[in-house]
Amino acid sequence: MFDHILDPTGLSRRPAPAAPAARRLPDLAGARVGLLDNTKQNAAPLLAELGRLLARDHGAVVSLQRTKHQFAFPVDEPLLKEMSAASDLVVVGVGDCGSCSASAVADGIAFERAGVPAAVICTEAFEVTARAMAEVHGDAGFEFLMTPHPVAVLDEDQVGARAAELLAAVVARVSEVRR
Repeated sequence: MFDHILDPTGLSRRPAPAAPAARRLPDLAGARVGLLDNTKQNAAPLLAELGRLLARDHGAVVSLQRTKHQFAFPVDEPLLKEMSAASDLVVVGVGDCGSCSASAVADGIAFERAGVPAAVICTEAFEVTARAMAEVHGDAGFEFLMTPHPVAVLDEDQVGARAAELLAAVVARVSEVRR
């Protein structure tokens, strides 16, 4: 029997114990939104457009936009603390390859454990990788959002349309407001 699972983000760990999800927000009016860009092509414009839509349609405020230094590794502790302190919710994206999907899910779980609701966006092609990472991190039921693959090749109008398609799912993931 194995007691170690290899983590595709480069870490080796024993399966973590399950952790409760962060409390969902009653609504998003005035909520501080943190956007975590993993450096993948079109992640920044997709997240920026989601932030704009959250502000326009739900009264949220984008408080922080940060970019990870490496898409294949989970968010580092200083950035996790900075974003958790400045955000009522975090949107993470875009998981559209194996290691970046794995680390995006690991990031979402880390924010949830820090008490911040997280919406993680992964492409459908990497659902299996994302689910495996959630299990490695002790949260096999972690909910992440799926979008068609790929995101990297979308033009500006398509990125805007994709953000609009994801908006209701992001809101449902981080708040008590349901679709």
